[in-house]
Amino acid sequence: MAAGTPSQDTPCPVPPTQRPLQEYDQLSRSWFFRWPASGPRSLWRALALTWLLSFPLALLVAGGSIPLRHDPPRLVIAAGAAAVMLPMFLLLRQWLGWTYVQKRLVSETVAYEESGWYDGQVWEKPITWRHQDLLVARHQVQPVLARLRQAIVIAIGLMLLGTGLCQAL
Repeated sequence: MAAGTPSQDTPCPVPPTQRPLQEYDQLSRSWFFRWPASGPRSLWRALALTWLLSFPLALLVAGGSIPLRHDPPRLVIAAGAAAVMLPMFLLLRQWLGWTYVQKRLVSETVAYEESGWYDGQVWEKPITWRHQDLLVARHQVQPVLARLRQAIVIAIGLMLLGTGLCQAL
């Protein structure tokens, strides 16, 4: 953070690693959580790669079904729909991480632990912290959550489409 930001001007009992802006910074620099933060192209590329890597395993598992084994188009569609599960789980994990940070940023207080789970404290953010945290939540985190929401809806749609096609054939 730059000199003069609220975190350095205001005395704060919250350990630095538990401050909402610090948590946002850690999350946005993380390899895994950076996928949706870097833009839609980065997210879709990572999800497509994940799908491509899980497709052979899903094809192998779907090939264990005797009715599917004798119907290659249904086998490929079923495997494709099942392979969406891994990207879906990754999207859900990202959603949980980003919503946690969003809630911490928009909250007027900061819950923190001084040395362990047994000594939790709550500290009310100064107004300058609230404004800065709210700006980050609105302009940095909400677009990420919107991208994740869109990707989750598309993943669910693909799974439903694949299972519907598999049933229709």
